[in-house]
Amino acid sequence: MTVGEPGLCAGDLIVDRSPARSWADDAVRLIEADAQRSADTHLLRYPLPEQWPGSPARIQVYLKDESTHITGSLKHRLARSLFLYGLCNGWISADTTVIEASSGSTAVSEAYFARLLGLDFVAVMPSGTSPAKIALIEAHGGRCHLVDDSAMIYAEAQRLASETGGHYLDQFTNAERATDWRGNNNIAESMFTQLQHEEHPIPDWIVVGAGTGGTSATIGRYIRYRRHHTRLCVVDPENSVFFESWRTGDPTLTSPCSSRIEGIGRPRAEPSFIPEVVDRMVKVPDAASIAAARYASGQLGRRVGGSTGTNLWGVFSIVAQMAAQGRSGSVVTLLCDAGDRYSGTYFDDEWVDQEGLDLSGAEAVLAEFSATGRWATHG
Repeated sequence: MTVGEPGLCAGDLIVDRSPARSWADDAVRLIEADAQRSADTHLLRYPLPEQWPGSPARIQVYLKDESTHITGSLKHRLARSLFLYGLCNGWISADTTVIEASSGSTAVSEAYFARLLGLDFVAVMPSGTSPAKIALIEAHGGRCHLVDDSAMIYAEAQRLASETGGHYLDQFTNAERATDWRGNNNIAESMFTQLQHEEHPIPDWIVVGAGTGGTSATIGRYIRYRRHHTRLCVVDPENSVFFESWRTGDPTLTSPCSSRIEGIGRPRAEPSFIPEVVDRMVKVPDAASIAAARYASGQLGRRVGGSTGTNLWGVFSIVAQMAAQGRSGSVVTLLCDAGDRYSGTYFDDEWVDQEGLDLSGAEAVLAEFSATGRWATHG
């Protein structure tokens, strides 16, 4: 609008930001068009016996295969939601530098969306981050800003955002806010839609890990909103405080170490983790996560990552409990990313030995489960 148009007086002071709105509208269109070009991720049936010996239960396990996203992991959903959240709140414009504190899959996916919109992207990460990860982020057009103290990556990301006038996506705070948990084809709604023609369309359990906590928050809220009987189990690896924070109700707990299982586990209870929507938590040893990832890779004929192994360790314990009770039903979890990314770690015997991990105990538990459907105590 300008002075002289109907409804305006000569003395009116007007600031018109319509051009910025036009750019944001087109940015949202680009992201939505990108999503429409991709089919929904597959829901795979995990190979289990039709019935376990001595149990009348018929139990199915499903894997939501998030590795089929264009950037190869579950974090693609989070990155898309964070960009839409920033755009629709007016925090991201045509000349905004977008910044994140991440050295993993989230940064890879965010770099992809930043390039889609023609925006600069900076990932703030520890200086010890592997060259392979840096190269993957840079391949999607991102820049990597290294800091010596890993505990300072959050503050450094905020400092860079303030200094450049940019936007700090802040996945650990905004993950649970950025996704519409009531529906809009979020991951929970997608699961239930894909299950609708199965023998047990409403799963007894959904099992996920927590990195930001956004996925567990979305699923936990959705199943309550839809009044499903489904329960939510969150699995937590070593050196992560989510389990103990949930058990004690203390959100201030911290750990001096970082999780070895990439994509899940945190040394602090992140703001996006909503403990009240979680029905059960399971602490999973790293050796068990890696053994389960290797075992499942053999069953599926393709490698899966360590966080998928953590998920499946929790799933198998639940399936064994259901079988022991003679209770039929279904359990759903996530195939978070492909295992090829971890050929030099989780699937490398030398690396496992160097980390001081003994997989034999967990492998014995998995062998017993495979043969009998029973779940032995793993020390």
